[in-house]
Amino acid sequence: MVEPERIARFPLFSHFAPAQLERLAAALAPRDVAAGDLVLRQGDTGREAYLVESGHVRIQRATPYGLFPLAQLDAGDLFGEAGFVDAATRSGDALATTRSTLLVLSHEAVAEPLERDPRLAMALYWAFWRSLSIKLRRTNEKLVRFFAQGPPEARAAGVAARPPSGEFRIDLSAKRSLFTEQKLSSLEINFLTSLSREKKLKPGEVLFREGDPGDAMYVVLDGRVRISKMIPGAGEEALAILERGDYFGEMALIDRQPRSALAKAHDAGAVVLAIPEDVVEGLLDMRKVSSLRLLHILCGLVAKRLREIDDKLVGWFILAGGNWPAGGFSF
Repeated sequence: MVEPERIARFPLFSHFAPAQLERLAAALAPRDVAAGDLVLRQGDTGREAYLVESGHVRIQRATPYGLFPLAQLDAGDLFGEAGFVDAATRSGDALATTRSTLLVLSHEAVAEPLERDPRLAMALYWAFWRSLSIKLRRTNEKLVRFFAQGPPEARAAGVAARPPSGEFRIDLSAKRSLFTEQKLSSLEINFLTSLSREKKLKPGEVLFREGDPGDAMYVVLDGRVRISKMIPGAGEEALAILERGDYFGEMALIDRQPRSALAKAHDAGAVVLAIPEDVVEGLLDMRKVSSLRLLHILCGLVAKRLREIDDKLVGWFILAGGNWPAGGFSF
């Protein structure tokens, strides 16, 4: 049993109501680890999530050229939440770099409370979603630093992003079938079908650019969407290729920061559905427990993207023969 005050002070849990904090705290187990202790190993199974209460933890992966650091975590940070969400094996080691205190949340310990209290489930998955999205944004920036030959090129002043090809109308049944495939409730399906806006993109047409403000989340209805980032000295690097049913663009709605990557139609073009910011907020309103299923989907997609970009970084490190960027690697 952990006192609720031990987690209430961290920003990731600021949206929890007092009763929800008590239920979550009851499922946590404290664990003290010494500097140099491995908390998780790459390839391990297990669905525990960990909150760093004090100390520092490094997420790293073994390569033929030594250990590659993926993230440095401090007090208030979560790790292991991706495995909690999707039950995939651990994608890296978690090493305590100082004496640390961790609060451990096992899937088994909290499964029943989450089942009984959908609002608690909504609050917890919101914390996971925000944590994963913060890590994804940081990893995107690390990708730039890995290849940086100088400061990132700024977009030319006065040059606006090319607008998408515009609104057009598709049959409502096509939109409904997409949301039905995702096993959403009838209310959620009707809501998203009626309030999402369809956009058709020609091959290579830009939907949004890095640095643009975010006012909507998107889901691919048809075709494929390429998420990429401009790397100084290396050009455009694909981060993900998204297909039917994949959501994207949600990060800017979570942290109120500009877009961290470019999104454009891949090879044969694409049709996407834009879900306005106010609709997303209404669907994911923790006070209403509007769409826990949608939040599960979003957490899983962000976890998948984070693993893919981590894989890309490690792959480049190996291809570079283990050479670090000039000046080393800052987190």
